[in-house]
This record gives sequence, C-alpha cells and structure tokens, in this order.
Amino acid sequence: MSATLSIRSSAPAAACSGCGVRSAQVHGRYRRSLADSPVAGREVKVVVTVRRFKCVNDECCQTTFSEQVPGLTSPFARRTPTLTKALVSIALALAGRAGSRLATRLGMPCGRDLLIKLIRAQPAPEVPEVTVLGVDDFAIRRRHSYNTILIDMETHRPIDVLPDSEAQTLADWLTAHPGVEIVCRDRGGAYAEGVRAGAPDATQVADRFHLWKNLCEAAQKTVVAHHGCLRQAARAEAEPDKHAPSPDITGPPSRDYPLAARTRQRHADVQDCLARGLSRAAVSRELNLDIQTVRRFADAATVEELLAKAEHRSSRLDPWRDVVNQRWNAGVTNAQDITAELRVLGFTGSVQIVRRYLRPLRPHGDGRKHGPGKAAPTTPSIPKPRQVSRWMLTHPDHLDQDDALALKTAVSSCEHLERLHSHIRTFATIMKQRRGADLPAWLDTVDADDLPALHTLATGLRRDLDAVINGLTLEHNSGAVEGAVTRIKALKRQCYGRANFDLLRLRILLTP
Repeated sequence: MSATLSIRSSAPAAACSGCGVRSAQVHGRYRRSLADSPVAGREVKVVVTVRRFKCVNDECCQTTFSEQVPGLTSPFARRTPTLTKALVSIALALAGRAGSRLATRLGMPCGRDLLIKLIRAQPAPEVPEVTVLGVDDFAIRRRHSYNTILIDMETHRPIDVLPDSEAQTLADWLTAHPGVEIVCRDRGGAYAEGVRAGAPDATQVADRFHLWKNLCEAAQKTVVAHHGCLRQAARAEAEPDKHAPSPDITGPPSRDYPLAARTRQRHADVQDCLARGLSRAAVSRELNLDIQTVRRFADAATVEELLAKAEHRSSRLDPWRDVVNQRWNAGVTNAQDITAELRVLGFTGSVQIVRRYLRPLRPHGDGRKHGPGKAAPTTPSIPKPRQVSRWMLTHPDHLDQDDALALKTAVSSCEHLERLHSHIRTFATIMKQRRGADLPAWLDTVDADDLPALHTLATGLRRDLDAVINGLTLEHNSGAVEGAVTRIKALKRQCYGRANFDLLRLRILLTP
C-alpha cells in the first residue's frame, strides 16, 4: 500500500541552471515521479509538475531549463533528498544486502547495488590538521595484503586510509600533511622508517599494549623451556629418595608419540636446510611445507619448545585430572561413570574428553581389549605453562589465594622461573608508573641472566629504544587505533566480496 502526493510549484520565476539568470517565460510542463521517505510505514510517491522555462540570457548556452523545487528535487534524481539521506545512513551502517532488507522493511525498497552506489557517490571528508597521529595496519587478506588506518588521537576518529602498509606511502602522506608532532604506532619497522622520513621531528611512541604482549610471549617461551623443573619437583616431593641420584631437572620428559617423532624429524630437516645456506622460501619449496610452518620451525630455539606447545594444550578436564586419576586407580574405568561424577562437581565438558584422557591408560590404548591397564599418575597435576605464565603476568592483588600459592610453589621450583617472575614484576612497575627512564637498567639486568627468550625481547627493544621509552613515559597509547581496527573488521565483513579500497575507505571515514 503506497501513498501518492501530487504537487506543483507556485514560484513565478526560476533561475537558469547554466547562467543563473531568472526567467518567467514558461516553455512547457512535464511530470516527475519521486520516491519519498515513508509515512506510517507506507511507501510515498511524490508526483511533481515541473515547468520548463526559456532562458532570457542570449549569451547562455542553454535555450531552456527545468525548475528545481528546493528541498524536493535535484537534476536527474528519482528520490527526494530526505529519502536519499536516509538510504545513505542505512548503507553506511549495513552496506548492501542487509541494508536492502532493512530499507525494504521500513518502506524504502531499494537494491543492494543502489546502496553501494550511494556510498561511492559520497565525498570523502577533508583531512584535518593533526597533532597526535595514530597509525596501524589491518588485513585485507591476512599475510598477503594490508592497508593502513590513520587516527586523530584527540578525537579518536579515522582521518584517512592508505592503500598499503609501506614506509614510503606513510612518509608521502606525512610530507603532504605537515604538523604532526607525535605518532603512536606499534613496533613495526616500516612505520618507524616512514615516520622518520616523512616527519623527522615527530616523537614516536611505541604502544604499551604491544610491549606487554611481547613480554607475555617471551615469558611463555621461558616457562615452556623450564616446565620440566616443575615436573621433577612434583615427582621428588611425592617420592622422596635421599639415596637416589639427583635428576636432571632441566631436561624435558621423553615424548614418544607419533606427533613428537614427526616434529623432531621436520625440525631436523628444516635446520639442515638452513645450515646448507638455503633461504626459508627455498626450504619451503624443497620440503613442500608452508612458509609459516618453516618459520615456526626455524625460529624455535629447540625442538622441545615445539613439542611442549602440543603437549600442554589447555583442556576443560585440566582442573579435574586429579579426580579422574583417583577414580581410575580405585577401579572405576568407565568414562561415562567418571564423567557423571565430574558433572556433580561442576565439570561441563563432554565424555569424549574423558575418553581421550583415559585411552593411553587402557591396555594397548584400546578399551575393547581386556587386561590390566596402566596406573594413573599419583602425583598432583602440574600446572601447564600457559597457566603458570598467566599467574606471573597477573597483578598480585588480582590472584586468589590458591593461585598465589600455586605461583609461589612453581617459582620456588626453578631459579630461572624465579628470576623471570622478578623481571616481569619490575617491567610491570615501570609500565604502570611510566618510569621509562628505568628501562635501560632493566634491559641490562635481563641480559645478565640466562633467559634466551628475554634476551631476544631485549634485543628487539633496543632497536626501537627511543620509541619504547616514550611509550613507557608519555600518556599516549594506541588504544583508540586498536579499537578502530576492530571496527574495521566488522565493516570489512559486511562488504565481503565487494570491499574494494575506495568503498571500504569511504565506509571507514564516513560511518559514525
């Protein structure tokens, strides 16, 4: 059901669209049909009787011209400005298909192509003067192509989007838009080089979030490397033997499952190719491995670091493993019965998780064969590396009593973990209190310890030391930039398959 309105202009004269001279000589009339914004959910059509005037200016190139009703008509338009504005708002918020469905339900039927066309017809906003600039990249196609988002850190609004993440592109933009005094960025080398080339006097600030993230990664690698100390300490506490030789607490337990054998072989092959002088790309081609797999095996300090990641994956069963071990040793071998008991205690996982955990304990790993199975471990379950690193990286006031005690026990089991915990707490104090001047002393202390993962972190921080110190001293950070990147991910997925650079750029800059 639609409504039709018939109107005509009562103005005695109209201005020529070519020269602007007003004329009252009517040449003819015709009717225009315009779609208007709905009323009470009903479509509205406006039929306008338009006059065509003769131009009285002999020097004008136009002989006749059509009158335009202000606020209602525009040349060649089939919609009123009010309806066009509403459709543009829907297009910016929902893009094509979703926007078309919503507009139709609201009484403004249109196709998805029209909404995309309306977005592309909008002019891009001018770049304002920026003093504090935020820079970050976002993926168009992950690991293949990236764009760069530029944020005004005072208003937290995007001001421009660059078609790539190259240093020269950013340098050219900064040269064309002088006045930037501070640049907030991550620790990517391309942006650092671009800022130095395009705005050499600008102060570069490394984001604190990325600094803490880098520390988290180094801490987890260190915990993985020394996780064997926790196992040896737990075994020694459960079975004390003064006459037994002291075990090698630094060595990891033996791993003989198929994945471990394949990982060791692949690591050896990659390292052998690299020792022969092949590049990582050449190794990828020779071994028929993905380049990311080659990088992971090449960057690993030891093969045990790779094995530990697979062995210590988190599971919903982790908090209940001691209970499962006790029930298995008590003679309860049915996974469904054990799962039912765990559910009473609060377990929310499936019976398949319990079955997979019990499978190595059954005869030959197959529950269908009869015979005595293996005994379940009687020592308390050892916290996984990710859990230990999480305890270390959490503020002490935010740890409950059990976690704090478990952290104290884990740290006391290994001197390397104890020193790691001390370094983390010192860095957290520097970052929280913005004592960036203390960072060089912290780096020297880290270099004096036998913690390779932290050595790698310290080396990376020294390459970008000025920006890192500024990030740990000044109030600026890249939080608004990270929020904008998250918002861009949603916009990009709404235009999946049609998000060419011009369309995506306009949506980023114009969407409120």
